[in-house]
Amino acid sequence: MDARTHELYVDRAMRNIGKTGVRWWVIAAALTACVAVGAYAWVYQLQRGLGVTGLNQKVSWGFYIINCVFFIGISYGGAITSAILRLTNAKWRAPITRLAEGLAVVALLVGAVYPLVDLGRPDRFLNLFAYAQVGSPVTWDWVAISTYLVASIVFFYLPLIPDLAVCRDVFGSGVRGLRGWSYRVLSLGWRGTPGQERLLLRGIGIMAVLIIPLAVSVHSVLAWLFAVTVRGGWHSTIFAPLFVLAAMLSGVATVILVIAGFRAAYGLQQFITQKHFRYLSYLLLALGSGYIYFMVSEYLTEGYVLEESTGPVLEALFVGSYAPAFWTFALGGLLLPLVLVALPGRYPIARACVASVLVIGGMWLKRFLIVVPGMAEPLMPWDWGIYQPTWVEIAITVGSVAAIPLGLMIMFFFFPVMSVHEMEEVEGVSEPAPVAAGRPVPALAGGGDA
Repeated sequence: MDARTHELYVDRAMRNIGKTGVRWWVIAAALTACVAVGAYAWVYQLQRGLGVTGLNQKVSWGFYIINCVFFIGISYGGAITSAILRLTNAKWRAPITRLAEGLAVVALLVGAVYPLVDLGRPDRFLNLFAYAQVGSPVTWDWVAISTYLVASIVFFYLPLIPDLAVCRDVFGSGVRGLRGWSYRVLSLGWRGTPGQERLLLRGIGIMAVLIIPLAVSVHSVLAWLFAVTVRGGWHSTIFAPLFVLAAMLSGVATVILVIAGFRAAYGLQQFITQKHFRYLSYLLLALGSGYIYFMVSEYLTEGYVLEESTGPVLEALFVGSYAPAFWTFALGGLLLPLVLVALPGRYPIARACVASVLVIGGMWLKRFLIVVPGMAEPLMPWDWGIYQPTWVEIAITVGSVAAIPLGLMIMFFFFPVMSVHEMEEVEGVSEPAPVAAGRPVPALAGGGDA
């Protein structure tokens, strides 16, 4: 990378730190309003109990468990995308790894709230600690999720350390108060010495290796929460790999949308190019093909054996009351997006984004088709359960969806949206550039306080 391109990269990565505009405030206000409505709905539920939802004695899991699995899956996709790119040493990764890792943290924080929402009485969450049962998947759920949350934060933070030092050196005394103090403390005295570089690369490498089995364990435990029961449609040995693939698929689709949104909003077109979307589309295609194989394998073996508890669920999915949702997922949320990204042609970014929207919607619908029909299936032959979500569940769901882009906007108000240090590592700089404290500082030396 030549010095002029490097300067432009640094400028694009850091220009929005501490700065906002009319568009930023309009979007943030709209997202905050959605989150506020969701928070109000939760308070309303806390005051009146779970009776204000569509949950009932027969279908006691609904939107909340669906959203928990879905958002944690998105987090896994963000983490695994960054980990794979780092472990394979992909040279094109630098502009997008920060966004993928940020998505992993924010989506996991949103998903981890849902078990509390589903409890109805959040104070009862303490019973998981007081009366933990080693043989219960629920116990291992919170152990795996909390461990994965810590790992995701560390995985996001380690590559950020050199860039925090850039913020510390570039903005200098122009940023006072908590933000300036945070840059100085969180940068851990980084000066870019060879010893610090070796330690940082070793730490990032270790976390890139560890984050994969940790994320797999989280979604496997979530799958076993269903699979170890005897309900029709749940009791399946293939649920764990199916859940892991679904998480990766929906997560990569969300990464595509996130980088497309920040690319347009932050003017990153020169650095996040068609190549990035094309390569991520290949990953989406591979994961989608694998998911189709596992899904067909599951339904083929269950349909062939056709156990007494499984038959009614499969019939409801394929030709019964849930058939419209199932075929919408299978055709519109799985096959169509894979065709969109597989076919060559014009508008690769637009096609990748449309395919990602379809995949995300389809994978949420698939979670619905796992949770609700399995719960609604009659334990006695004549008594199917009915689930109709209320405005409370819908409002909380909309609020949590809005919380992810809002969280990312706030995150990148304080931190560089692209990794400066990583771009220097994979590309290098061919000639010296104007520096301040060892870093290029085009158009930034004047500060940037909000």
